[in-house]
Amino acid sequence: MVLCGCRIQDQRELAIKVPQMKTEADVIKVRTSLLPLRGIDLEHAKFDLAAQTVTLSFDSMVIAHKNIEIAIAEAGYDANEVGAIKK
Repeated sequence: MVLCGCRIQDQRELAIKVPQMKTEADVIKVRTSLLPLRGIDLEHAKFDLAAQTVTLSFDSMVIAHKNIEIAIAEAGYDANEVGAIKK
């Protein structure tokens, strides 16, 4: 038997504060910004308008949490410490 020390997956949960997310239209824009990203479990993501947060699971072996925050920022929303990127 051969044991390997390499991990294949590293599932983590991330809570992202999105203060400008106030309507269902904002939820759709944020969700759409995440669609192209691999390694995110969008099916089980929670978009909480009252708390203005997105909570999701992601595989850190595929994508870094900063890439998720940047994708939301590129859609025009603050995401934790990453400011909105105006296009």
